[in-house]
Amino acid sequence: MTKVKKFKVIPYLPANLKPLMKIANNLWWVWNFEAIELFRRLDVNLWTDVHHNPIKLLGAVSQNTLDEAAKSDSFIAHMERVEKELDLHLTMKSWFEEKQNEYSGASIAYFSAEFGIHECLPIFSGGLGVLAGDHLKSASELGIPLIGVGLLYRLGYFRQYLNLDGWQQERFPETDFHNIPVSLVKDDKNIPLQISIDFPEQNVSAQIWEVKVGKVTLYLLDTNIDGNTIEDKAITDLLYGGENEMRIKQEILLGIGGIKALKALKKNITVFHMNEGHAAFLAVERVRMAIEEHGLTYHEAAEFVAAGNVFTTHTPVPAGNDRFSPELIEKYFSSYYPKLGLTSEEFLALGRENPLDTNETFCMTVLAIKLAAFKNGVSRLHGKVSRSMWRNIWPTLPIHEIPIEHITNGIQTLSWTSDEMMRLLNRYLGPRWIDNPADDTIWKNIDRVPDSELWRCRERLRERLVGFARNKQKEQLLNRGLSPKEAAKADSVLNPEALTIGFARRFATYKRGTLILRNIERLNALLNNREMPIQIIFSGKAHPKDNMGKELIRQIIHLSYEERFRNSIVFLEDYDINIARYIVQGVDVWLNTPIRPKEASGTSGMKVVPNGGLNISILDGWWVEAYAPETGWAIGKGESYDDQNYQDEVESLSLYNILEQEVRTMFYNRGQDGIPREWLKKVKESMKHINPMFNTNRMVKDYTEKFYLRAHGNHEKFSSENFKVTREFTKWKKGLLKNWGKTAVTDLMLKEEKEITVGSKLYVNAEVNLGDLHPEDVFVQMYFGTLNHSDGIDDGIAQPLTLIKDLGSGHYKYEGHLLCLQSGEYGFTIRILPKNKNLVRNFDPDFKICWA
Repeated sequence: MTKVKKFKVIPYLPANLKPLMKIANNLWWVWNFEAIELFRRLDVNLWTDVHHNPIKLLGAVSQNTLDEAAKSDSFIAHMERVEKELDLHLTMKSWFEEKQNEYSGASIAYFSAEFGIHECLPIFSGGLGVLAGDHLKSASELGIPLIGVGLLYRLGYFRQYLNLDGWQQERFPETDFHNIPVSLVKDDKNIPLQISIDFPEQNVSAQIWEVKVGKVTLYLLDTNIDGNTIEDKAITDLLYGGENEMRIKQEILLGIGGIKALKALKKNITVFHMNEGHAAFLAVERVRMAIEEHGLTYHEAAEFVAAGNVFTTHTPVPAGNDRFSPELIEKYFSSYYPKLGLTSEEFLALGRENPLDTNETFCMTVLAIKLAAFKNGVSRLHGKVSRSMWRNIWPTLPIHEIPIEHITNGIQTLSWTSDEMMRLLNRYLGPRWIDNPADDTIWKNIDRVPDSELWRCRERLRERLVGFARNKQKEQLLNRGLSPKEAAKADSVLNPEALTIGFARRFATYKRGTLILRNIERLNALLNNREMPIQIIFSGKAHPKDNMGKELIRQIIHLSYEERFRNSIVFLEDYDINIARYIVQGVDVWLNTPIRPKEASGTSGMKVVPNGGLNISILDGWWVEAYAPETGWAIGKGESYDDQNYQDEVESLSLYNILEQEVRTMFYNRGQDGIPREWLKKVKESMKHINPMFNTNRMVKDYTEKFYLRAHGNHEKFSSENFKVTREFTKWKKGLLKNWGKTAVTDLMLKEEKEITVGSKLYVNAEVNLGDLHPEDVFVQMYFGTLNHSDGIDDGIAQPLTLIKDLGSGHYKYEGHLLCLQSGEYGFTIRILPKNKNLVRNFDPDFKICWA
């Protein structure tokens, strides 16, 4: 092509409308309905056409419209009010400043492969990204000193459309970065700031984009720049696109490139949070930098780095964790090993559950676990699943003690609550629920909301969803090639007064999107009952390579073509945040039917609650913690089955019974005024108990108090006085490891009583051989609990023993006692663990526990 000279055109705004650009360029407006309404006022139809993108709106709206707005006192007052709210958000004293001012030097970098902040920034695929986006929003609300790091994908994930047969097709429209709320970071000379990464064939450069999310800044890397090869420009084309080699390139860019970007931006980060294993290479880059910049050895650098790292796993099945072959790691890291002072096998061992198994692939989750002091799953059940899944990293540790905690996910409440419900809550709860959605005392006041007003609000939201679904359905049918006459039938699909169920999420097979369709005749009786009709709205994408997921969508489409279901089953294509908002705000019931325990948390069901919706779900993920009979319905009681077909049969029957016997009767049981008071009582109980707990303000507070502040303290301690603590601790650990194999429990004795009764004390003595180690280097513990059928101890409790005598030659005697509080058969044993005040990783995987 002929040489092209680039230039950029920006919106022209009258002088008194300049604040519009300020508001548009900070994604704070995403969770402020007054700000959204401000942009809608300019041109409501255009606002829809530009997919709610204010930058594109301001560049496309007619000059006449802008001039009229500039003359409108009402519009100017509205704009000034929104600008004032934005300024207040950016400057007001935050929770972090009030509660944690002694940690003023803390700075957290939050790395994620995707961020779902709003549909106008399409760099996410599903729940992981939306959770990351909500994390940033709540960090801004709480004033957490946090920076986001990710990738800016030119083609995003994919846009979905269905052919006439209902088979999913994909298209990949290019995102115009100059028409979304991002800006290119430039240096002092106004030149785009770039970083460079060593790849096998050549260096790859990336530029950095900046996104403002309230007080938080998100930095995104982009390789689509001059100087890179065509192949390297494509690294940031597609989210989760390509084969394993493209995946490792993206994860090197995210992890290693992200660290380099923070350095180029001169950010002094003290805590690094890896949101999933995609970002785990940041840990090895931090180790390399610590070696290069501070003269540390590998082991010293690894201890320092791990002390300040946080890792969150979102994956409850082994197949969901990224793994790379040793050959691929060798290709991309062979020149990296010497910089760490490691051999090839030593580096590969960092990503292996068993470091000695040379046949094991390199797992990003294992790398993150080994180089992070703080690790968590995303619900209580998922924490338990994760401890079991990764138990091989700690082969001598009881599963329940494996140091993977849980912090249950949440939602950023304001982003998902409808305007109508916000106004209703403001009237009766006051504005405090907006500032502090995690305050349960505020949500107790939900009982003040009159049933009549709550029901009118629910009816308006359902009616709005039905209108949206009809328009969307008509557009879809025309795009599939149906005649205008056939497509016009969409104008009458769904009933704005009928009980509406929503199922919208990624169409992975384990989520069982078609479980409710298992018995078609029973489904027909439910949906087409004249007195108590039910309707279902589906939406969701299958991964482009997941043909089984695509088949589930096709089954739904075929069923919706049947005359008996044409008006009661609708599938909305191209699921995104906008569609999600309409559905979670409008449905009466949210359906969730995963195969337990494959749903790590799930957050979609949380989003219906502040809008007055209820949940029916398998007891999996977050619902295990949230469910109570007064807040929703549970399918089953948390059972597991070996026969999947049998499980589907049992759980579908349970679902039909719940819908027939409880849900529809409660929904349609109306008083003389037409209000379902028993239903609304359940809605209020759900809002009262779920809203204050399952939100990201609570979640981010948990991360801050449990992990971020402790990790920051570790960073300060380990880096002070030229890394004095780091060097001393590493020297101590090296000596301990050298002699650890000599430790042994040589004797354990129980001073038995003639009759052991509840309430009695049992006294225990133990003799241990510590070799060349000293008693201050170890914990000697009694580990006791109930015995299982194979005489093993289940979920035991550890209790320290007291040193009472030096027996000489490295032998010592300890004693302790246990209190017998319940009857039954119990057992105890003795174990030895390393002890050091600077040992920040509970149960360091480098040490095998010495058991009797």
